[in-house]
Amino acid sequence: MSKLTKAKDFKKSKSGTYLSMATTAFGALGVAKQIKKARADQDTLRLIDATVSAVAIVTGLAILYRELKRLGDDDVLLG
Repeated sequence: MSKLTKAKDFKKSKSGTYLSMATTAFGALGVAKQIKKARADQDTLRLIDATVSAVAIVTGLAILYRELKRLGDDDVLLG
């Protein structure tokens, strides 16, 4: 397997999935700040926007977790 193919398959590997989960979780920090600011400003529309973003992050993490479980021992970078 060439290095280029391994690089393309990184996203489908356990390591790539963990990296995606970490990146998605890091996005939660920005959403938390957005929620805090919206509450302080009493801006309902921004609070709704931040809440929808938070739900999207939770859903994304759930999908990545499911993918991680599906990978099991079939990690593309290992074999």
